[in-house]
Amino acid sequence: MPRGSDYFEIQNLLHLYSEAVDRGAFEEVGAMFEHADVYFPGNDEPAVRAGSRDFGKHLAKWTRRFPETGGTPRTRHLCTNLIINFDDDTHARTRTYFVVFQGTDELPLQPIITGSYHDRFEKVEGVWRFTERRELVGETGDLSAHLLQSYDGPTGE
Repeated sequence: MPRGSDYFEIQNLLHLYSEAVDRGAFEEVGAMFEHADVYFPGNDEPAVRAGSRDFGKHLAKWTRRFPETGGTPRTRHLCTNLIINFDDDTHARTRTYFVVFQGTDELPLQPIITGSYHDRFEKVEGVWRFTERRELVGETGDLSAHLLQSYDGPTGE
């Protein structure tokens, strides 16, 4: 049976992801998802495969960073409404909502994208780690200061 600390350890991983992205620490994100397949909206195949650490490289390719803030994307990722389901003592699934806020010199602080993360975790040698992430986009706002590439919009979550 999962312990209370298992819930908190998984919750911390979700929040550490948000914090790393907001700091522009994409290499840390790559390390966090080293053992995970990552799926993006509209794709049945993973965009990032477990073992590659490429999630950080993917974020760097897509995300604008601002030199005047030390290379951060000037965002705040909020991860809410956490639901954790344990398959057994060493495997868990989560669903969370996310809202990303951004403010720049040209863009007033506002929500720019919402959606859900559907994640899978495993506990190896007493440590929880991501094994899968599926990102589902709900609504989008003004992504012009956030993305380096065009995005076609929500997936209708």
